[in-house]
Amino acid sequence: MGNQQAEEAIKSATFGRRKVVPRVCVVDGKPHVRKFIGEALEELGFITCQCAQVGELSAVLDGQVMPDLVVVGLSAGGIEAAAILEALAARAFEGKVLLLGHRNSLMVAAIQELGEQLGIVLLPTLATPFDSAGLRNSVTALLPIEAPPNPVIDAAEALSAGWLELWYQPKFNTHTLQLCGAEALIRVRHPTWGVVPPAYFLPHKGDPCLRVLSDFVISRAIDDWRNFITHHRGLEISINLPITFFQDPESVASLFRQMPDHPTFEGIIIEIDAADVIRNLDLAKAVARQLRFSNIAISIDNLGSEWPSLVGFHDFPFVEIKVDRQFIAGCADDRLRQTVCRQILDLADGFGARTVAEGVETRADFFTVREMDFDLVQGFLFAKPMTAQKFALTTLRHPVMMPR
Repeated sequence: MGNQQAEEAIKSATFGRRKVVPRVCVVDGKPHVRKFIGEALEELGFITCQCAQVGELSAVLDGQVMPDLVVVGLSAGGIEAAAILEALAARAFEGKVLLLGHRNSLMVAAIQELGEQLGIVLLPTLATPFDSAGLRNSVTALLPIEAPPNPVIDAAEALSAGWLELWYQPKFNTHTLQLCGAEALIRVRHPTWGVVPPAYFLPHKGDPCLRVLSDFVISRAIDDWRNFITHHRGLEISINLPITFFQDPESVASLFRQMPDHPTFEGIIIEIDAADVIRNLDLAKAVARQLRFSNIAISIDNLGSEWPSLVGFHDFPFVEIKVDRQFIAGCADDRLRQTVCRQILDLADGFGARTVAEGVETRADFFTVREMDFDLVQGFLFAKPMTAQKFALTTLRHPVMMPR
């Protein structure tokens, strides 16, 4: 590697002035254990990699950036774990090690003693079996409280580098808890910053890159839908697009062309922010009428205090109204929030549109929106946004249970 290439590699590994997202390497002989731990740590914001044995770990340790944490499962036995600690000590590892095993076992005690002799910093052993909450409690202290990416990630760079992903948050029938669909949410998986939400990379309205990102969302959502139908008979996907997307006739024509010609395709929902709909009402209504002939419907997203602007329509071509989370979160104990919700529900009922309570995070709020008769519910109480692969393997295969 030449000097210029080396400089570029170091620059990409230290994006910005400092590394703010911790890196973890999960070492365990069982693939399903590595997968579970890796996904759980990614949801916490770690950048993860996986190794099956000490030889693979050595390659990671010899790379450009040393991990901050090494999680060592004991499924391969104490000899392998000892070799892992020795490999870390040989490279003057300055991070921390988390052991997974029976806390009071002789094997764990021996490995802890070896770690102390080698100068390795060991976190308290995470006893098996464990769940996501236990894992989170063990490593939360490693997550830095720092500012978001600076500079803000460039969307065009993220697209060309292949960092963009769609994550999915399921939507459930409020009364039966049956899976009814999922909202696709764009994310960036940066090589240093980890998984980054859209607030730190979406361009401003009018930026030409916004059209390219919209095209990515459409095509990736359709590809994911084709994969989802192998796990589920059919699934309604919602995507978010800016109102400016529909000002370009070619964009709309491209959207039409990408719709699947498949007997199980029940249509796609396009969510447009309520403020944009109200500011561009004539365009939004015209687009909604046009799209429905191609099995595409418009949802008004994040509707809140501006709901009176929609009163008095003789025609209402929108199929769904999503109530802003600021009126859902805490609604169980707030009569003002409940009043706004009921007014929007009455409005939607008059137009024949279904309603979605988004941002449900507590049981009390869920029971309140169910009593108010929302049609669908979406929020962290039931599921956080997740990768398409995890959504297919978990949500599509297993019925949701009422959280305790």
